[in-house]
Amino acid sequence: MERRTFLRGAVIGSSAAAFGGTLMHGAAYAAPAQPGAGPYGALGAADANGIMLPAGFSSRVIARSGQTVSGTSYTWHSAPDGGACFADGTGWIYVSNSEINPSGGASAVKFNSSGTVTGAYRILSNTRQNCAGGKTPWNTWLSCEEVSLGYVYEADPYGVNASVRRSAMGRFKHEAAAADPVRQVIYMTEDESSGCFYRFIPTTWGNLSSGTLQVLVAGTATSGSFTWQNVPDPDGSPTTTRTQVSGSKKFNGGEGCHYANDTVWFTTKGDNRVWQLNLANSTYELAYDDSLVSGGGAPLTGVDNVTGSSYGDLYVAEDGGNLEICVITPDDVVAPFLRVTGQSSSEICGPAFSPAGNRLYFSSQRGTSGSSTGGITYEVTGPFRV
Repeated sequence: MERRTFLRGAVIGSSAAAFGGTLMHGAAYAAPAQPGAGPYGALGAADANGIMLPAGFSSRVIARSGQTVSGTSYTWHSAPDGGACFADGTGWIYVSNSEINPSGGASAVKFNSSGTVTGAYRILSNTRQNCAGGKTPWNTWLSCEEVSLGYVYEADPYGVNASVRRSAMGRFKHEAAAADPVRQVIYMTEDESSGCFYRFIPTTWGNLSSGTLQVLVAGTATSGSFTWQNVPDPDGSPTTTRTQVSGSKKFNGGEGCHYANDTVWFTTKGDNRVWQLNLANSTYELAYDDSLVSGGGAPLTGVDNVTGSSYGDLYVAEDGGNLEICVITPDDVVAPFLRVTGQSSSEICGPAFSPAGNRLYFSSQRGTSGSSTGGITYEVTGPFRV
């Protein structure tokens, strides 16, 4: 496939972890990415937290499941999963879902301008298995239930307004969401082995109380053109949303989702792929496929949550593999950025950059114990390219 190149320039970027305005550099992403040297060099020895990082980067533990967040009286939730960062005056907030059923929900940690934790609190309660989600341009968190006939909930990361169930966004096994402020839609993945890819068109942009749910329609090939068709019954009962529209394209276990620069990327865990929708010309292709790596030895397996940096790099977290977050550069190089050691029964979740782009947050869902009560949320600081 011919390589695509896009002019460098200012664009609006948004993702399952960061939906604010960004400045992207050379977003090319000709499919599929191949292994190579990462932008930060090789991984060093594991640090005191068991994390292998490139030179110049360091990690710290922000919170542990079942324990009080340092400097607060709040007990961090079990099974931390999808997350996002929000600007908050001179500081910021990191939001994290809880993938347990029942209870679920989401919590937030608040930081001041120097990165010191100043507060932690619950922003969503009494939901089910909240896996991933996405941040909206109006600074709310969309928390998605990864259960049959699950809902999307809109929560306030600042802890002021009550959360609201957004039934119009459909009932299915929700995973991630990504906002497209240009087309004024929300893209959503479905965590089923024969799942679909959706978009929700709100009646009024900024208000998710009503709108139209559509599903992507395309052929069975790994590249081609696509269209959108309305889902007749977004309630998904008695007929599931993924089986209502003839020709809806099936994806093997939809996971993370990220939008930037007229492009949306999403991952499918069943076949270790990163898909790319080119929204300007309504075509799709593979941005990464571990079975298409030249010479074998794919660095990225168990693809899961995904976010993007202001530079234009994609960061893909592994559920399985060797517990890495890998980077896919605009030059279509895929390489490990970090590796978590000693936690083989866990998965990496919720990657999200601070507003300044110099801190990356993520969680190990089950930590060293392999239990949902052993989750650990981390921060990595260093010379990220922005």
